[in-house]
Formats: sequence, structure tokens, C-alpha cells
Amino acid sequence: MKRRDFIRQTGLFTAGVLFHQQMLQAATVNEDDRIISVGIIGCGDRGSGLGSVLNNMPVQFKLTTVCDVLPFRLERAKQLDKLNSLRYENDYRKILDDKTIDAVIVATPLNMHYEIAAEAIRAGKHVYLEKTMTYNAEQALALVKLVKQYPKQVLQVGHQYRYTPLYFKVKEMIDKGYLGKVTQIDCRWDRNWNWRRPVPAGYTDRQINWRMYKEYSGGLPAELLSHQVDFINWAFNTHPDEIIGTGGIDYYKDGRETFDNVQTILRYNKEGMIGNFGATCSNEKDGYLFKLKGTKGTVQLLMNDGIFFPEKETKKDMETVDGVTGATKIEWTKDGGIPILNEKSKDGSWYALQEFYKTIIEQKKPVSNVITGATTAFCVHLMNKSIYNHSLETWKPEFNINIT
Repeated sequence: MKRRDFIRQTGLFTAGVLFHQQMLQAATVNEDDRIISVGIIGCGDRGSGLGSVLNNMPVQFKLTTVCDVLPFRLERAKQLDKLNSLRYENDYRKILDDKTIDAVIVATPLNMHYEIAAEAIRAGKHVYLEKTMTYNAEQALALVKLVKQYPKQVLQVGHQYRYTPLYFKVKEMIDKGYLGKVTQIDCRWDRNWNWRRPVPAGYTDRQINWRMYKEYSGGLPAELLSHQVDFINWAFNTHPDEIIGTGGIDYYKDGRETFDNVQTILRYNKEGMIGNFGATCSNEKDGYLFKLKGTKGTVQLLMNDGIFFPEKETKKDMETVDGVTGATKIEWTKDGGIPILNEKSKDGSWYALQEFYKTIIEQKKPVSNVITGATTAFCVHLMNKSIYNHSLETWKPEFNINIT
């Protein structure tokens, strides 16, 4: 891997990212472009956040209706009403019965994902379903079966890392062998916060802090670590074969049921990889941490920034001066790494919603679809099963699904 090859043949660390350009082109609105009318079901932080992204995109989408069972969230959703034309509902079935609405965004508590998504598909709606796709593996299998019965309906899962230029570029690095043989993956998503929201008068803790209760939530693996697990599934076209985990309510003794401190190890036999995925609510030093360690180098990722750290021999090859071609200078960080992208990207949800529009118009399968969403849901299901039962969990034959 000579310096000339490393830079010139792949353009690996240059600002121009083909995928990014494609997504920007997809955002170009023509006069004859169809406008997709959208309803949002679930107006918490995530639903409102996606509504804000919609409002700041070109006019492919028109947000017409928002729905939530909690009145104060509907009141807060009024900030999304740019034209004083939004309709507000407390029953999602009214959105599904509305023939003028083409698509729905489902951003409810996890235990409701399957029921609402399934009803939406049956009602002829396209669905953008927040991660994790379903509450458990059984629901994931059922949703896969249902979506196959409605091939004209798009179901996209909100694992937006599959769409951001940085993470797309890292997948390209893996595919082209720039990391060498990857054997170790280290992931963390830490915070020093109880993860609780204030409970307004007249509401219950279960209504507001549903993530704390097993009846509604997959806890830290579903809410946080699923993003990183999904990226590994995608980047290596794989899934774990063995999962072992542990955890506990180790700091916040406040009546919660889901754990505030978890650690899991995922073993990928075919690839010869071990993935370490952990999260805590009592220390924020590492925050978001994502490292992929290969024989030729390490990729270290934040949400929007990434650095490639070559191993010694790789670095030596990269620093070889090519007097004939005068290869482009590599920009090193003070820590001896190379920035993977030098351009500023948009929020990952923007790219994901762009593809949601494109797949609806072109009737194509999204990158983050019901199959990939189910595969990650299976992982989260097994992670939680191992954590709570203190068991070694293995991949099940029925999880080997495909789109045909």
C-alpha cells in the first residue's frame, strides 16, 4: 500500500464523497417531483426532531398531521406548524385511515413499534420506523413476513449511520482492505446522567420515562448500542454468532427496571472478530466511542468525525516519497492519524429521509430495510436476554432471513 496508491487510486481521504454527492443530488427538487404527505406518530424528542428535519428539507415532504397520546407533547409539536396547517390527533388510527397521507414516521416507545408499523403497512402507508425496529425477535420475524406481503410499501428503519458520508466512507475502507484483518471492535456510549425526564403534573413516570421499564423498553442496548451493532452488521455483511452480557442497576436506585450499566461481547465466528459493546449512565469520560482495530490500522469514530491510525508498517509505506508522481500530501493529526473526511456533513437523519423519499418514488428497497432492521433487532434481543438471564446466547437458524 504505497502512498501513491493510498491517496490517488482511491481518493480515500479527499473531500469529494460520491455517496454524499448522490444524496445531495437526490435533494434537488424538480417541478414535477411528487410531494409525499407525512404524518408523525409519537411526538417525543425523536419524533419532533425528525419533524424538524422534514421542515428544513426541500419540499419533497409535506408534514400534515402529528399524533401523540400525551397532550403536552402535542402542544409542543405546534413548533413544527410552519404554515398553521397541521392537524393534531391523539389516536394514530385516524392518521392511518386518512387516504391523503402517504407515509408515516413512527417514533413511539419501542413496545408499540410493531403494532403501529404493521397496521400502517396494511393501511397502505410507507413507514419510516425508528430504531430498534421491534421490541423482540418474534415481532421482527412477524414484520418481515408482513412486509413481504406488501411489496409496494416501503419500510425503512431509522439506523441513519448507514447514510452518513463518514460511516459510508468507513465501510468503503473496510471493503477495500485498508484496515487489514479486523479482529477487535470497541464501542461505548456513556453518560453521567440518570436518563430521566421530569414528569409533569397529571402524568405517570411510566408514561414519561418509559425507557426505564422493561414492559416498554429494550434499555441501553436498544436505545443506544443498536446503532453501532447495526453498523457492524452492515459494514461486514455479518451478524454475531455468540453473545454474552452482564449488567445491573449499579448506581441509580430509583425504581427503574432497565439496567444503568451494561456490557456485552459479540463473537463473529466467520470474520474472526470480537465486538465489545457497553454503556453506563454514571460516567461520561468516553461518551461516544467507536473503534475498529485491524492489522493495518485503526479507525476511531465519533458521530461526525473519524480518524484513521495506521499501524507502524502501514505508516512507513504511506510515508514513502514518490518522486515521480509527487503524490498528494497526507494531512496528519498531532496524534499520528489521518482525518477520514474533511467536509462538513448534515445530520444523518437528513440523508436517511432523503433516501426514504427516493425509495418511495422509485419503489426500491432502502439500505436500512426490514431485513437489516430485523437482524439488528435479533442482536438486541439476544443481548438483553444474555444480560438479564446471565446466559450465553447463540444465533438462531430462524434469524437467517432474506428479502425474497
